[in-house]
Amino acid sequence: MEFAELIKTPRVDNVVLHRPFYPAVEGTLCLTGHHLILSSRQDNTEELWLLHSNIDAIDKRFVGPLGTIIIKCKDFRIIQLDIPGMEECLNIASSIETSEWRLSYVNKEFAVCPSYPPIVIVPKSIDDEALRKVATFRHGGRFPVLSYYHKKNGMVIMRSGQPLTGTNGRRCKEDEKLINATLRAGKRGYIIDTRSLNVAQQARAKGGGFEQEAHYPQWRRIHKSIERYHILQESLIKLVEACNDQTHNMDRWLSKLEASNWLTHIKEILTTACLAAQCIDREGASILIHGTEGTDSTLQVTSLAQIILEPRSRTIRGFEALIEREWLQAGHPFQQRCAQSAYCNSKQKWESPVFLLFLDCVWQILRQFPCSFEFNENFLIMLFEHAYASQFGTFLGNNESERCKLKLQQKTMSLWSWVNRPSELSKFTNPLFEANNLVIWPSVAPQSLQLWEGIFLRWNRSSKYLDEAYEEMVNIIEYNKELQAKVNILRRQLAELETEDEMQESP
Repeated sequence: MEFAELIKTPRVDNVVLHRPFYPAVEGTLCLTGHHLILSSRQDNTEELWLLHSNIDAIDKRFVGPLGTIIIKCKDFRIIQLDIPGMEECLNIASSIETSEWRLSYVNKEFAVCPSYPPIVIVPKSIDDEALRKVATFRHGGRFPVLSYYHKKNGMVIMRSGQPLTGTNGRRCKEDEKLINATLRAGKRGYIIDTRSLNVAQQARAKGGGFEQEAHYPQWRRIHKSIERYHILQESLIKLVEACNDQTHNMDRWLSKLEASNWLTHIKEILTTACLAAQCIDREGASILIHGTEGTDSTLQVTSLAQIILEPRSRTIRGFEALIEREWLQAGHPFQQRCAQSAYCNSKQKWESPVFLLFLDCVWQILRQFPCSFEFNENFLIMLFEHAYASQFGTFLGNNESERCKLKLQQKTMSLWSWVNRPSELSKFTNPLFEANNLVIWPSVAPQSLQLWEGIFLRWNRSSKYLDEAYEEMVNIIEYNKELQAKVNILRRQLAELETEDEMQESP
């Protein structure tokens, strides 16, 4: 994620700045991903542009409703900000204190972890040498990194690969220090392992494993059971076979659908994502999520938790950023997982519909909260199609390292540059969208989960009437908007006429 996403309050008006050799200045304080900026409309005043990296320490104090932040800089300056409103002051201070986190370039040229991007966000108290040691203790070098920062309470989601404890109970004190650095004083955290305890114990026998309670006493470990690899691929094959069954026998079709276990996988993934979101939002606890490699079920859970928690992830641009950050940059091996679909007879070890399951889970939430998403079902279908076969370079390769070696950024066009053109964007925009800043909690009850007909039945059954109904709904919504605009104009004109009448009647 970007630093800008950690900012709770990006702008506050009527802030008074005190600094050496200058008179006090009142203006607007803005926080960006890199700078603290104070600008004023007063004549002959110079704007303050202060890099976050120049902040050495801060102090806070409050007098009634007025809050004061004292910023002590690395160049020895001391700056004072008087901020009206206790909440605004606390939010600004908390955002500045995001300096608890830092950008690390330890993976420059992919030297430490081939499936991580060159730049990651980690606790500021952990230096790069410690990160290198932790990387040797985590599967594939995937040391814990920041995935999501919850602005409401400052809790975080971290993700990683499994610890390589093995049967000898190997430990890494740098790893323990790293994840403990994400905890607030007196707080406990949760480690959500996306494997069942039995699978995790089997992994330990092969050199992998899980965090031992004795070495991570501030963390509670929870095991969930999200399936992987060939089990998911076989589930997809059975589901598509059921959907292509032309016998028209409802009992047989329902039996095949149930036997595919596709909706069971959907339920397990969504349940785990809801658990992660609940730890963050309701229990006020930070979490670490991993499975084995940390490139499949881990990313399903971190992404869906953010969709539940973060309204921006439910917008078109926000969802694109989520895919870029939590799937492409995070190293989901698209080339391997999407090499074949449901019809190919050759069964490769690495093929698995992990991303399709994620999109299906998003569709389930979209169906339950149809007004909370800026994008529509067609947007999700488009992403599914391009993940498996695309003329764009976005989903090529297995990680950022491979995409850099292939020079895809120079040789191919990005999918997002095409999607975000106004002519295309209109196809993917949800006409029912109304911005919802609340956390949304999807139901995972069996009756709440449905087969995604837009993917699995679209070539078996005509969608003509559904498409016509959708188009008519869009037309009605547009007509109502135009009608409301005309009503607003008439109201303004009526108010102006009433004002004129009152002025004429006054002596």
